[in-house]
Amino acid sequence: MNPIDDFSRRMTRRNLLLRTGYGAGAAALSTLMNPGVLQAAQTPAAANEAASRLGLPGLPHFAPKAKRVIYLFMSGGPSHIDTWDYKPALAQLHGQELPDSVRGGQRLTGMTSGQKSFPVVNSHYEFSQHGECGRWVSSLLPHTAKIVDDIAVLKSMHTEAVNHDPAITFINTGNQQPGKPAMGCWLSYGLGSANENMPAYIVMISRGKGNLQALYSRLWGSGFLPAEHQGVKLRGSGDPILYLANPPGITRDDRRKTLDGLAALNAAAHDRFGDPEIQARIAQYEMAFRMQAAAPELCDTASEPEHIYELYGEDSRTPGTFAANCIRARRLAESGVRFIQLFHRGWDQHRHIKRQIAGQCKDVDQASAALVTDLKQRGMLEDTLVIWGGEFGRTVYQQGTEPESGGRDHHGRCFSIWMAGGGIKGGIEYGRTDDHCYNILENPVHIRDLNATILSSLGIDHERLTFSYQGLDQRLTGVDPAKVVSDLFA
Repeated sequence: MNPIDDFSRRMTRRNLLLRTGYGAGAAALSTLMNPGVLQAAQTPAAANEAASRLGLPGLPHFAPKAKRVIYLFMSGGPSHIDTWDYKPALAQLHGQELPDSVRGGQRLTGMTSGQKSFPVVNSHYEFSQHGECGRWVSSLLPHTAKIVDDIAVLKSMHTEAVNHDPAITFINTGNQQPGKPAMGCWLSYGLGSANENMPAYIVMISRGKGNLQALYSRLWGSGFLPAEHQGVKLRGSGDPILYLANPPGITRDDRRKTLDGLAALNAAAHDRFGDPEIQARIAQYEMAFRMQAAAPELCDTASEPEHIYELYGEDSRTPGTFAANCIRARRLAESGVRFIQLFHRGWDQHRHIKRQIAGQCKDVDQASAALVTDLKQRGMLEDTLVIWGGEFGRTVYQQGTEPESGGRDHHGRCFSIWMAGGGIKGGIEYGRTDDHCYNILENPVHIRDLNATILSSLGIDHERLTFSYQGLDQRLTGVDPAKVVSDLFA
């Protein structure tokens, strides 16, 4: 006989209510006879949660250069051709058909696979040199141009993914298939939190004016890791987290007593069933209780001095903007939050790229540069790794037939990002592409290599941070080869 089927037949509604009554009655009787039982029952869960906050034994594997990461993610794929990858030859190639020898049979998206012509389009914007390093920067990024001596520009990033969902899933989780933990979850699992009152992984989202690709909560989900390591998304307006305040008439002491009782019931359920998700539930309840006290102050930027708003730009006064989220990110970093990720949507410019990319860069340019400057002034940049980039780049050829309304399609063969702080050499450029900004000529950096490098900055050997699941020692960088780009470090 199948024991599961037998259990289902026996579990009638009457039987269920009877069993539930026994459990609730037993819990009530035990607390009446011994009020300390709740605290005793809570102790194993509390111990488990405390261990979770401390991370894994033996980590970091070696002396870290960074203590925390702020990842400025430009969702949709910013055009490297119009921002960082300056190619003077494009002016002479403008309007010419992209040679087949350059395209090399690249897989096209469904949006340009029907095009009969692939004309090269030069950047609509001027480039000029900045800083002691002489870095070429687009006129779209005048504020970031002022900090080029503090950042490393990687021009040889690449990925196999050509569409948004697999590409953004790949760069965030190390796999194109959904269901794997995000990078912030791996860091929460491996290193724990430096602030017991806040999660190790915080996410904030701002909205640009361009084509808005969907963002899914699984991009900061914990996958097969324990659920307490998932990212916590902060809202742009109102309470940063829903239900942060207690209902009217409920005091903090009332909430504490409620959670103690709930912890005892959950602990009993865990003893009976052994489900690890029950422990995760207890940990999340406890974290939520502590966040009620810590999160409002950390997320409220009203106390910031006037010169900070001037540094980050006028948008920083408006909750929910990228600039306001950058100030929040700095405050969270100061408090010990391990991994802070800002998603800015709107970079998917298949049409009207000339107008749309200008708006997107205006949204993020001043605040991105201000964040690096602010961290540097506070002495935090040296142990804070800041990353700016998206899931892929854009094509050098035009999408669409009208020059004024044309755009650029997705391009994964090469794209640009920048990094600062966390032991990264400032003022350097790494990697080189061809004159069409289409293929990599020197020092390719796969997104697995980028993730391995980020982990290395935090003192983690990417091959040793693993979790056993489905018969495999899973890791962020997957089973394919990945290397740390050691040339980026000072």
